[in-house]
Amino acid sequence: MASQDNLEYEHVLQLWLTFLEANRGLSENTLRSYRRDLTGLFSHLQRVGIDDLKQVDLNQLRIWLGNQHAAGAKRTTLQRKTAALRSFFSWVTQNQLITRDPAIKLASPKVDRSLPPTLRTEQVTQFMDYLQAQIDAAEDAVALAGAKRNQAIIEVLYSSGIRVSELCGLQCGDIDHARNTLRILGKGNKQRTVPITIVALRALDGWLESRGVLAKPEAGDVVFVGDRGKPIDPRVVRRIVHATIDKAPQHPDLGPHGLRHAMATHLLEGGADLRSVQEILGHSSLATTQIYTHVSSERLKQVFQQAHPRA
Repeated sequence: MASQDNLEYEHVLQLWLTFLEANRGLSENTLRSYRRDLTGLFSHLQRVGIDDLKQVDLNQLRIWLGNQHAAGAKRTTLQRKTAALRSFFSWVTQNQLITRDPAIKLASPKVDRSLPPTLRTEQVTQFMDYLQAQIDAAEDAVALAGAKRNQAIIEVLYSSGIRVSELCGLQCGDIDHARNTLRILGKGNKQRTVPITIVALRALDGWLESRGVLAKPEAGDVVFVGDRGKPIDPRVVRRIVHATIDKAPQHPDLGPHGLRHAMATHLLEGGADLRSVQEILGHSSLATTQIYTHVSSERLKQVFQQAHPRA
């Protein structure tokens, strides 16, 4: 840099990321994204001749975000980039590396809340029946173990609404048979306890009886393993879910998150209150959970239009 007053971008960025990792409990994916976002901003600043964070102003931040939008970045991506900028410059200001926060008035783009596609309860029943048929048709121990594992994965995802990353990290000790619950380590290393249906618990027990057929010692105490005996990869779970949902007629194209959507929607349609669903899903904000009330409302409108004689 040109002088001692100039702040080395990479050094300050690393300090900020270390702070986030230690104090905010953000996932590795989020930290990697934030690093890319700020590195992209720094490249832009250096191209326009700004090599000192003290010289950065609101206009430059808006220009960079505008360039990202013009390059095709989605609104959700722009939201994350804006959040990264605001967090970074707030931290830099609080640590007195600059005297004025240029991002304090940086507005976050609004994201259109589209209603996510979801499954009907009869569709869930249809592909659950398919999973049981796979178990019944298994001709050897390996095929039986794989079929039981796949059934347990789908039952647990739909029963509990946990994320695919949470499913892959599930340990055998996290299953509480006495209370029919799972102990989940979620985003930000936050623990929560979620209920699980008796049907899903039975599927889990069935899989655990056969787990030794596939599991290798390096799998440790993780509940779900892949075909090679190691802890199952989220990509494998997604393939299993897609292949299973594909057995339901007229199904939407959904992955594991689609089962989470379906579970939350079906709970609300069955009379569950929003706060309880928020706790089960592990949402930090009630606003995130409220999307499912819109899904339920749309379903009610469709039923009304189809059934009411004067609709």
